[in-house]
Amino acid sequence: MPFPETWTLTLPGARPAEGVERDYRPFPNESGRNTRQAAVEVPLMVRALALPAGGRVLEVGCGRGVALPVLARLLTPVRLAGLDLDAALLDEARAGADLADISVELVPGDVRRMPFPDASFDLVVDFGTCYHVARAGQALAEIARVLVPGGLFVHETPLSQLLAHPMRSFGRRMPWRHDQGFERHRSALLWTARRRRGRAA
Repeated sequence: MPFPETWTLTLPGARPAEGVERDYRPFPNESGRNTRQAAVEVPLMVRALALPAGGRVLEVGCGRGVALPVLARLLTPVRLAGLDLDAALLDEARAGADLADISVELVPGDVRRMPFPDASFDLVVDFGTCYHVARAGQALAEIARVLVPGGLFVHETPLSQLLAHPMRSFGRRMPWRHDQGFERHRSALLWTARRRRGRAA
């Protein structure tokens, strides 16, 4: 199923935060889903993919920041950042980070045009944003750009997306191309880790 050129907000009564582009349709806030992600999904993903600790970690499409305290606890990163288009969601993420007493950079921005220099991160995590943003190939190219050579991009598999969002995710795939600079590293049914090609510094 091809990615549409634009998304429009369709949730009843939903309004985008000021400055949010209209080609990403946000998901509703579901407390049960948030709890499962923090208590089960993120720890299982970290363990199943044997993600390295102590690096520079970015979550794209971090939203309310549900995963950030868990990533901080399990990976003890030297740098932790979250990126999202929606400033209102980043405010919620800040409140959660303060409550969890973690240090995190919360950056407003588009995954397709990230405000980070090349090779800024050792690990980029995505819990589904690239499946639902228009022109996802641009997002994958940007993720490759901000990763160091040898760095990891961790993302959900189509099965994970289908289980989490059966209607919106049906038939969706990320548009992988050889020239985006990734190679398969490790898979664990619901998640995949791809390595940025090139030699680590």
